[in-house]
Parts: sequence; structure tokens; C-alpha cells
Amino acid sequence: MSTASRRAPLLVLPAVLFALLTWQVVDHGPLLRLDARLSRALVHPDRCSEILSDGGNVQVALPVLLLAIGYVLWRGRRTGTPRWWLPPLAAALLMVLVPVVVVPLKDWTARPGTPVVPPAVGYFPSGHTATAAVAYGSATLLLLPWLRSPAARRALAGVAAALVLGVSYGLVRHGYHWPLDVVASWCLCTVLLTLLGLVVGRGTRRSLSGTPRSSRARSGGRLPGAAAAGADQGDAVGTSGPRR
Repeated sequence: MSTASRRAPLLVLPAVLFALLTWQVVDHGPLLRLDARLSRALVHPDRCSEILSDGGNVQVALPVLLLAIGYVLWRGRRTGTPRWWLPPLAAALLMVLVPVVVVPLKDWTARPGTPVVPPAVGYFPSGHTATAAVAYGSATLLLLPWLRSPAARRALAGVAAALVLGVSYGLVRHGYHWPLDVVASWCLCTVLLTLLGLVVGRGTRRSLSGTPRSSRARSGGRLPGAAAAGADQGDAVGTSGPRR
């Protein structure tokens, strides 16, 4: 079974769920009543939740991704990895794609905010959640192939997941977003990061196939750079401004 086939559920299921949530928001379906009750139970604005939600600011999340892109570009060029520029370029384009996708959805759904925020519309899906998920998730996908230790890869994926969950919790806890706004962004970003994972994985497989046997023999069977960890690579998982 090909990699694309194995990851098909990560593309189809979140896309279907995102479509269902969007339909509920646009049609003011019964799921919104449950969403409102859950929000009332969770909302408790405090300094901690505000700090957590700030992890989804572009000013915070974007530099993390840029550092990962710069490191992977340097390592890829230094080791002569085939198409070393492709995964970082794909990650950068994915980050640019976030507002291109999220902002029109906000305008179209025109969902009002929670009672905690000033009266306005455009809260679905959560832009801060999408920014955090794509920035931290993309950085993780770029760095995973360059980590030799499975423990290091698991730790990196765990940190990225904790950051995204922390931002999500902070947004809901502080009342910046309804829970469904955050869940919708999770679904959307799962699709986007799965597509990026396919690009990164393809680059890793090219590195494996393009590494000369003599180089493998000299390294004792170990492959440098992305090729060394490519077979073990897995998947990890708001725009700034008043509308989080």
C-alpha cells in the first residue's frame, strides 16, 4: 500500500468533519447549542489562558517556523540532499495559504463571537489555532527527518502537539473562540499538514534512493541527514489581529 493510500483517512475524514461543522455554523444547526453550553462551562478569562492563546499569534508562531526552515535549508544544502529546497518551500507556501483559506471562510460563515468578546462576526474557523497548528506542525515535519533518535522525534512531536493544544485551550478558556471554531481548525490543518507530510516524505524517499552505496558503506549502513530518519518519520500535529 502506498504512503498516499495509508494517509487517505487523514485527508478524507477531517475534510468531511470540517464540512459538517461548517454546515452547522452556516445553518445555525443544533450542534451550536451544545457548543454554547460547553463554552459557558469552560470560559474563565485569566492571565494564563491569555498567554497560552498568544502562542497562536503570527509574531510568535512564524519565527519558530522560519528557524526550522532555515535550519533544514542549511542542512539539506550542506549534505547535498536531492531537492533539499522542496520541503522548506512547501512549508512556507502552506503558511502563506493559511490566511488565504481561513479569512474567506470567516467572512462567509460570519459567526458571532462568544459573550466575552466585543460584538463582531468572523470567528469560524479559529485563525490563531490554524496559525499555531500549521507553524508548529510544519516545523516538526521539517525537522523529524534530521533527528536520528526515535526518542528525540517523539519528544519533538509531543512538544508541537502540546503547543497547539495549549493555544487551543487558551482560546476557548479565555472566551476568544467557541470550541467548534477550534475543532474546525484542527480538521482543516490536519488535511494541510498531511499534504505537507506527503511532500516531505517524498523528499526523504528520494534521498534514500539517491544515496550512493559507497556512502552507506562508509557510514556503517547509516544514512546522513534526512535519509537517516526518513523511514521512521511520522506526522505531528490565527492570523494576527482582533479576530482570533
